[in-house]
Amino acid sequence: MSVGFIGAGQLAHALVRGFTAAGVIATHRITASSPDTELPTVQGLRKLGVNFTTSNKETVSKSDVLFLAVKPHIIPFVLDEIGPDIEERHLIVSCAAGVTISSIEKESHGPLSSNQHRADPKVMRCMTNTPVVVCEGATVYATGTHAKVEDGKLLEQLMSSVGFCTEVEEDLIDAVTGLSGSGPAYAFTAVDALADGGVKMGLPRRLAVRLGAQALLGAAKMLLDSEQHPGQLKDNVCSPGGATIHALHVMESGGFRSLLIDAVEASCVRTRELQFLADQERISPAAIKKTTLDQVLQQPGVTAGPVGVRSQGISMFSNNPRTKKK
Repeated sequence: MSVGFIGAGQLAHALVRGFTAAGVIATHRITASSPDTELPTVQGLRKLGVNFTTSNKETVSKSDVLFLAVKPHIIPFVLDEIGPDIEERHLIVSCAAGVTISSIEKESHGPLSSNQHRADPKVMRCMTNTPVVVCEGATVYATGTHAKVEDGKLLEQLMSSVGFCTEVEEDLIDAVTGLSGSGPAYAFTAVDALADGGVKMGLPRRLAVRLGAQALLGAAKMLLDSEQHPGQLKDNVCSPGGATIHALHVMESGGFRSLLIDAVEASCVRTRELQFLADQERISPAAIKKTTLDQVLQQPGVTAGPVGVRSQGISMFSNNPRTKKK
C-alpha cells in the first residue's frame, strides 16, 4: 500500500508523523504534493523521508490511498486536475471541511476504459484532528457510494493507528468538525488560560503550563477509562464548601458551559458556510496559492475583484470544458 497527500500543510504533516510513529507505513511509501515548496511543513516532510513533488498528478500515480488535504475552496480545482488520473485502485479520502462526498464523486470520475465505462471513484470523507501527531487523534469517516466495506476497513486501520476512529453518517461530520476537529484549539486555549491563572497566583510559567496540561490529560484519561458521566467525575472533585465548587461557581457565572456550546456550534456553522461559499464560487485570493489562483483566473468569465475572485455563470463542479492546465 502507498499513501499520497495532495496538500502538504499541517494536516498532512501531522498524519505522516502519526502514521510513521505508529509504524503502519514507511515514509518512502508516502508522497505529498504542494505548489509551495517553502512551507515549513514541506521541509518537515522531506526530513521525515517523504517523497515530495509539486505535481499533484505524480502524487496520484504513486498512491493507492489519496488524502485530499487542502482547503475546501481548493478541492474543485484539484479534482479538475487529477480527475482523469483516478483509477479503480484509488481510494480518495477527503479531509476538507464541509465538502460533500457526492460533490467529489461527481468531479473525480476517471477516464473512459476500453469498454467506454468510467471508473466509479471510491470516495470517503473523514474529519480528524491534530493530536494524530501523538497517536491520540479523534477521527470519524463516512463511506461514499462506490466505496466497499474493505475500503472502510483500510481507512479505519490507518486512522485507528493514530487514535480513535469510527464510522458515522455523513450528515454528522460537520458537527464532529465543531466538536473534536476544532477541539484541540479549545483545549490549548483552556490550558493557556489556566496557566495565566497559575502565573497570576505566583507559579512560574513553565510549571503552570505543565500542570494545566497534565490536569486536562489526566481528566480525559479518567473519563475515557470510566463508565461514569463527566458530571459525576466533576462532583467527585468538589468538596462541600471547598475551593473547587467556589471556582466552578465563578465559571458558571461567566457562562463557561454556554461558551463551549456556542464554540462548537460556531465551528459547525462555519464549516457549512465554507461549502456554501465554494458552491457560490467566491474565493479569497489570499487563501489560494499563486499557482492555483492563476489557474482560476484563466477560466472564462472569472475576474478578480476587491473582495475576491468571482466567476460569472460557471459552476466549480460543472462538467464544462475548462482551459487545459499545463
